[in-house]
Formats: sequence, structure tokens, C-alpha cells
Amino acid sequence: MFERLNVFNVAFSMATHAGKRQALISENIANADTPGYHAKDIKPFKEVFAAGEAQGDMIATRGSHINGADGSGFDWAVTTNDSSVDPNNNSVSIEEQILNGVEAKRQHDRALAIYRSSMNILRASLGRS
Repeated sequence: MFERLNVFNVAFSMATHAGKRQALISENIANADTPGYHAKDIKPFKEVFAAGEAQGDMIATRGSHINGADGSGFDWAVTTNDSSVDPNNNSVSIEEQILNGVEAKRQHDRALAIYRSSMNILRASLGRS
């Protein structure tokens, strides 16, 4: 009954999203001087999670579950930024990537805080401190 609480699924999804975004930000910074490279990013977590909820399907934790979509049903679409292109056709802005990295770190920290708080509430309700 309490094996998969929804609040833990949300925290896990948020942390996974932040990790994927941080990986793309690192890739962008590593390719800041690569000619023809365009900065990549993924949709904001709010949009990704809302789209997953709109499907209305329960998320399966294993492939053997019936009537459930697999956990990879979220749309982690990678988008490229073609807005400001340098003369060498590179669209990476180091300053923007640093700000995106801070935002991703905050999102990950928020996910961990949700997880910790939920664990404390669960422990308190069980009478274990």
C-alpha cells in the first residue's frame, strides 16, 4: 500500500529532471568554443510533469505491471537554442549556462528537501524519530 507514495515519485522525477538538465548544461559549457554547436536544454519540470499527469495513466514501476505506462513516459525533449549565434555559428552563452546550472542545482536541492521532509513526516506518523 505504501510502497510507492506519489510524493516520492514527484521528488524522484524532479531530481532526475535536474540531473538531466545539469548534464546538458555541462555539455554546453564543454562545447562553448566548438564551431557550429548549439546550446541544448530540456523542457521545464512543470511542463514535463504536467504532460505526464495529463496522460491519465498510472506509472508502472516494472515492465510486468498491467495497465501502466513505463516510468520513461515523460517527454524529456531536448531543445536547441538558435537565438544568438556567434560568427562561428555557436549559440552557447557561458553566463546563461552558469545561471541555468544554478537553477538546476536549486531544483535538485528542492527535490531532496521534499524527499527529506516526506521521510520525516512518515517517520513521525509511524512513531519513529
